Amino acid sequence: MKGSLVECRPDDLAALAVKVVLAKLPQLDPNNVEDLILGSGQPGGEAGYNMARVVALLAGLDDVPGVTVNRYCSSSLQTIRMAAHAIRAGEGDVFVAAGVEAVSRYMNGASDTGPHNTLFAEAEARTASRSSTFTEPWSPSGACPTSTSPWARPPRTWPSSRA
Repeated sequence: MKGSLVECRPDDLAALAVKVVLAKLPQLDPNNVEDLILGSGQPGGEAGYNMARVVALLAGLDDVPGVTVNRYCSSSLQTIRMAAHAIRAGEGDVFVAAGVEAVSRYMNGASDTGPHNTLFAEAEARTASRSSTFTEPWSPSGACPTSTSPWARPPRTWPSSRA
């Protein structure tokens, strides 16, 4: 087994773990997942580029956002804590809290400089082609959802004990 995963990228490894766990929970609708929170002690190179969102996409959770957490040796533990706090605060009921580390792969790049996953080459090319033709300056005004925005979530209702 020693070195058996050396050829496996950390994003692919984490996505495999997430898919396997979700497959073991057929009663859970993946559409109910609020967020994928992923710990990584060295979020650079192949483990960079907000790996949590990449893992969500690779695991088939296309509509699930992702956040990568770096707390070195306790990154995965921190993701569990963050998910538990979010559930307790009423921000959702289903979160994926996970972690991945691929020390054998560190040779493939430091923070956000390593090779990208080739599955995203087409999307990166689209972004590059659109970026070169965009000339208007971007302004954040109106970028944040308001209660009347079509993409805004309805306000949370809090239990009476929280009032």
